[in-house]
Amino acid sequence: MTSLDLLRTKYQALSNRLDERSYRLCLAGDALVLGRGGIKRVAEAAGVSRTTIYAGLRELKEETTLARKTPASQRVRRPGGGRKARTETDENLLDDLDELLDPVTRGDPMSPLRWTCKSTTNLARELRAKGHSVSQATVWRLLDDLGYSMQSNRKTREGTDHPDRNEQFEFINATAKEFLSQGCPVISVDTKKKELIGPYKNQGKEWQRKGTPEQVNMHDFADKTLGKVVPYGVYDIGRNEGWVSVGISHDTAQFAVEAIRQWWRQMGQRVYSGASRLLITADGGGSNGSRVRLWKVELQRLADELGMQVNVRHFPPGTSKWNKIEHRMFCHITENWRGRPLVSRMAVVELIAATRTAQGLTIHADLDKSDYETGKAVTDEQMKSLAITPCDFHGEWNYHLEPRPRT
Repeated sequence: MTSLDLLRTKYQALSNRLDERSYRLCLAGDALVLGRGGIKRVAEAAGVSRTTIYAGLRELKEETTLARKTPASQRVRRPGGGRKARTETDENLLDDLDELLDPVTRGDPMSPLRWTCKSTTNLARELRAKGHSVSQATVWRLLDDLGYSMQSNRKTREGTDHPDRNEQFEFINATAKEFLSQGCPVISVDTKKKELIGPYKNQGKEWQRKGTPEQVNMHDFADKTLGKVVPYGVYDIGRNEGWVSVGISHDTAQFAVEAIRQWWRQMGQRVYSGASRLLITADGGGSNGSRVRLWKVELQRLADELGMQVNVRHFPPGTSKWNKIEHRMFCHITENWRGRPLVSRMAVVELIAATRTAQGLTIHADLDKSDYETGKAVTDEQMKSLAITPCDFHGEWNYHLEPRPRT
């Protein structure tokens, strides 16, 4: 049993055996012994408001004064005495509170609390506007009675499942196995989240001497000179190696393909010199999205330069977390620089390049100082000139580009 369960068992045994004041002092004494957070834990275990425990604490502090009082001044109320519960005297209170908490399904969709924080203070104010006489402490207790609790958002939704989602996964897997068995490169690509450059807080903790934490800015306003960096990663699935181009401009399709080009020049061509085909697995959106025209135009340029067939397989909508690069490379980069301010662009490059794992992952990184223009238009004539062939199965997700003859 947990400590909370033990307290709850104790109070259930004493609640009918002690008078009101003795029970209150018992709760206050336990809260004192528990220390920080004790009032909340005791209130939850005993099913009473924290106001009751605060009253008991005041009485314990005044013990000397109370000891001098006559027995008549220490009168204990009869069972059932005292003020009635608010819900007994106000029949509509709980219903109105429940409507305020969920205005979309049960109450007025134009309720002011639909667009404001549902704090107990705001709830109490809205209930008083409806004619109820309640305090913030009363609302807190009523919320517990209704089965509400303070909860944060939880990431569980992946978006609408496509009917061919599983078939696309199987198609990607079968293609990757085929390429790997033939010694052809299979890479997973994606953009990591943009990072602020400068003395800003980075999530996580690292070892420091006690009392000497790293000093960073109070606010995360981007530095006008350094701005942000855009890491675009290329992960070689067969060799467990990665390349990251750290861009200082915009995350465009041109930048994405340039990162793939640099991976090939710096790493890929040394180990895949005899390969005639390349397989790229990518998300369905972003700079390497399946509908991005510039992505396909730039891939055609790459195929022409390398004289290699470039195959692309996109993950179905809402399944980006299944991209290999996310849990094979990006997560380790984040772990490696946890708690460290990214004070310069080169610091980002060096921290990425220093990432290693027990499974043998190695990463190379470099700074891409080019300025990539956003909003570049691709004409219909450019699209018609592509040597692109869609696959029979979901050609919008699966296609390959042949190198065009040199002119």
